[in-house]
Amino acid sequence: MSETPMNSLQYRFDGPEDAPVLILGPSLGTTWHMWDRQVPELMKQWRVFRFDLPGHGGAPAHPAGSVTDLAARLLATLDALGVHRFGYAGCALSGAVGAELALRHPERLASLALIAASPRFGTADEFRQRGVIVRTNGLDPIARTSPERWFTGGFAAAQPAITEWAVQMVRTTDPGCYIASCEALAAFDVRAELSRIGVPTLVLVGSDDQVTGPAEARTLVAGIPDARLAVVPGASHLVPVEQPAAVTDLLVRHFSTAWQPAFESTTGQTAIPAAPVKPVLAAPAPVAPVAEIAPAAMQPEPAGRPDRYETGLKVRREVLGDAHVDRALASADAFSGDFQEFITRYAWGEIWDRPGLDRRARSCVTLTALVAGGHLDELAFHTRAALRNGLTPVEIKEVLLQAAVYCGVPAANSAFKVAQQVIREETTPQE
Repeated sequence: MSETPMNSLQYRFDGPEDAPVLILGPSLGTTWHMWDRQVPELMKQWRVFRFDLPGHGGAPAHPAGSVTDLAARLLATLDALGVHRFGYAGCALSGAVGAELALRHPERLASLALIAASPRFGTADEFRQRGVIVRTNGLDPIARTSPERWFTGGFAAAQPAITEWAVQMVRTTDPGCYIASCEALAAFDVRAELSRIGVPTLVLVGSDDQVTGPAEARTLVAGIPDARLAVVPGASHLVPVEQPAAVTDLLVRHFSTAWQPAFESTTGQTAIPAAPVKPVLAAPAPVAPVAEIAPAAMQPEPAGRPDRYETGLKVRREVLGDAHVDRALASADAFSGDFQEFITRYAWGEIWDRPGLDRRARSCVTLTALVAGGHLDELAFHTRAALRNGLTPVEIKEVLLQAAVYCGVPAANSAFKVAQQVIREETTPQE
């Protein structure tokens, strides 16, 4: 076990000290115990390193708001331990960390397994909405529905103890760290970079995973030059928990046969080898992976625009949500298109991106200004934006009460009606 400073992660080792290191990373809302059934077999060949995400499993609650930050904390932890090269298997959010390591620090990775992973996890709106629910209602609504997302119905019914364990794992997670992890997933998107992953990669997914299922897995395999796909029958999102023997067999086979050695050049520096041609996949026993993968259609690169426009579009989507921005842009025509470009570039690319105020403060100012101007339509979607930016319903109420004093009671009365309806819609847990 470890003591955990802010820039590192809580961890544990299992297995012989002189064996090569194999890292197992957990999913959002879980702890390193999700890998308990794999460790006895894996530690026969590897020194198994497991870590907890911030605020999970009793780890100190130092939120990490990006996948890049999580990868940096993991590397800082490993550096302090003298671990420089390793194999890595990560589930869901930790799979994103694995992709980040492969892209930014390929010299550290000997082999990679991405489990229940995706190059982009749903939409940013979905994860920011989850953050709004947690801020308002705590983690209990998320905890109660976690078995539905993580396990097949038959497994959950047959294994009530494991189902309850899953619920309690989520309930005991620090809410602030959970929200920060949602923000990390909301911002993660490596679809355009998959071809740069050069390490041998196993992409493993449960056949019944409704969160990041076989379609997302095939996108990873189609994009990563040296990748193989294994679809585990009868498993959902937490496939290492639901089908432990199958996952263990697949990991042993992959890391035993696809452990890329370090390459040294004449200068003594580590050289990154070119990605090999994707091999034809032989089906390992006892689980047969999918052998042929149709190339996934990659998203086209956005057309070139001035930097402030691209920055503004990114900020506008993060604050207002993809759905709102997509509607606004789709409705633009020859008459209104220039105005959409104007507000994207200057309001969002210039003003909202300035460093002098954080987004919470900007939301407070914006709500007050909209009350003063009586702009109730914009007040509605900026109330949603304020929730995404981290304001709680109580804080929004205080902003409107302050506005009532300085902008007038009738204006605040109308604003309260609009904000109340939005807050009800946004903070009601989806059962």
